[in-house]
Amino acid sequence: MRTIKGPGIFLAQFIGDDAPFNSLDAIADWAASLGYKGLQIPTNDPRFINLATAARSQDYCDEILGKLGGKGLSITELSTHLQGQLVAVHPAYDTLFDGFAAPDVRGRPDARQEWAVEQLKLAAQASRRLGLTAHATFSGSLAWPYFYPWPQRPAGMIEEAFDELARRWRPILDTFDDNGVDVSFEIHPGEDLHDGATFEMFLDRVDQHPRANILYDPSHFVLQQLDYLAFLDIYHRRVKSFHVKDAEFRPSGRTGVYGGYQSWIDRAGRFRSLGDGQVDFGQIFSKMAQYDFPGWAVLEWECALKHPEQGASEGAPFIARHIIPVTDRAFDDFAKGG
Repeated sequence: MRTIKGPGIFLAQFIGDDAPFNSLDAIADWAASLGYKGLQIPTNDPRFINLATAARSQDYCDEILGKLGGKGLSITELSTHLQGQLVAVHPAYDTLFDGFAAPDVRGRPDARQEWAVEQLKLAAQASRRLGLTAHATFSGSLAWPYFYPWPQRPAGMIEEAFDELARRWRPILDTFDDNGVDVSFEIHPGEDLHDGATFEMFLDRVDQHPRANILYDPSHFVLQQLDYLAFLDIYHRRVKSFHVKDAEFRPSGRTGVYGGYQSWIDRAGRFRSLGDGQVDFGQIFSKMAQYDFPGWAVLEWECALKHPEQGASEGAPFIARHIIPVTDRAFDDFAKGG
């Protein structure tokens, strides 16, 4: 068994225009001062990493690794959540998702998709140069507008959508395979891969591709009312990345899982800072140890109530308390019968 690595922190929710959140060097100092040992780095902002340069230049990657190493930090994974979303976009979401793309491909869905695919392939190469074994992303979605079967879905529509999703992702998965890196799809509402059933539908269509894996985030399962512990029992072999994020679900006579179009603060299901929600992290970390999870425990901070800097300062010690240093002997070795 291996002891899970951590604590790490996903930088996406903290990046901004003011110091120390406006450069990799400064935000790394801030994270290290809070007790974090790893950074999950989004790749859509060149102030933090230039993805194209990282894909082609080992010197550039070595410089980043050396700088972070000098601060006692490692890179846990690179993230292409925004670019991955653009691999598959239903036309209903074209305008909403256009802002995720480079300015020169906005308003041109075909060009935007080509750009997104190239971004993922660059991320595979950059991850290899950085010595990483997993990569965090979204699957995108062609079928999400039809997640509730009303009106009745035409026969074969969902199957066709997943066939197309697999067709788009297969060459990306092959590129990651060529670079020795796993793709960790965050199982997330709004994505076609949003629960175990949809992940299996996709996996079947990419022929059980060894690089098609999971970023496990229990908060999204609380909001769906899915058993997040049983999920680990079923899919632990495919779990390669881990977001430590809390959530709560408190249904009322007014609203439930679907949220009633309310703001986050008024929804029955809300993301919370670590320790303020309902997720049983003691059991999760136990299962991670039991199943020999090879990666990092990475804070993803999202909360409708608490200030992000407070959430970050509480996150590192929370994760550190939950990491289980795995045993190297059986507890009853003292009673060996010979």
